[in-house]
Amino acid sequence: MTLEVPPYTQRVVDARVRLPSTLRPAIEDAQHLYDQYEAVLDISDGWEKTADHLRADMAAAGIDHAIVHAEYEEGDFADAMNEDTAQLVAEDPDRFTGYGTVTLQPVRVMRAVRQVERAAALNLRGINLQPAFFGLTIDARELYPVYAKATELGLAVAIHTGVNYSRLHPIEGERPVHLDQVACDFPEATLIACHGAWPWVPELVAVARRHPNVLIEFGGLAPKYVGAPGSGWELMRRFMDRALRDQVLFGTDWPVFPQLRAVEEWRELGLREETLAALLGGNAERLLLAPAPVARA
Repeated sequence: MTLEVPPYTQRVVDARVRLPSTLRPAIEDAQHLYDQYEAVLDISDGWEKTADHLRADMAAAGIDHAIVHAEYEEGDFADAMNEDTAQLVAEDPDRFTGYGTVTLQPVRVMRAVRQVERAAALNLRGINLQPAFFGLTIDARELYPVYAKATELGLAVAIHTGVNYSRLHPIEGERPVHLDQVACDFPEATLIACHGAWPWVPELVAVARRHPNVLIEFGGLAPKYVGAPGSGWELMRRFMDRALRDQVLFGTDWPVFPQLRAVEEWRELGLREETLAALLGGNAERLLLAPAPVARA
């Protein structure tokens, strides 16, 4: 006999929060990178939030677990951020899982491979990449060794897709068609399309429909727009409620988007109960329950 789980009783998992700014190396003179983010998203006070702020925000929103990403947009901070992310997870493993990153400014292939290996050794469960911030496309040849090593070690790869607001590099390289090429070449990889790839939403729906190993995460955006006519999300709203139900992940990009507001807006969107359960936690739980990577000597 199969027991039905009542709605909203499973754990809620935020599949992507940023490593708190107070745990990050200081980025000097980066206003040129973030000025448009603050103009569009109004998150200036969010850059000063601590791990305790994250815990408090999770508690207020009813979020049980979060995947902390060592994501960054400028410089060479990957090694320090990986260590800081691993330390945060080690101090609170019931609440946090960690995704590391690699140096993209510039990419040195063997260094990047060793950084992936180090992430696995630190018990991190994935690698975060933001290629467009460094003038790269998702399917850039320099990133293929990272995809290969991460796949070999059982690490998920979370990749920035769609619009960003840095104004330094074009966004064309973050189109889902580039992710499609990576998925074709790495059918065993777990690939996460962060931010849902707006404004190329139909393209991402097509990529995810043909590649079951491509997951879609919605951090940094207001869920209400997914259900708003004329927003560009219409096809995603239709497909995620059935055909792509097992491939969607709740994420906020905390502190970019408030966690409580995100949970409330998803629950008000009129999705099927089974879809909401999969989105808010079920799919992420499967991701977290996958065998932990084994660090190679």
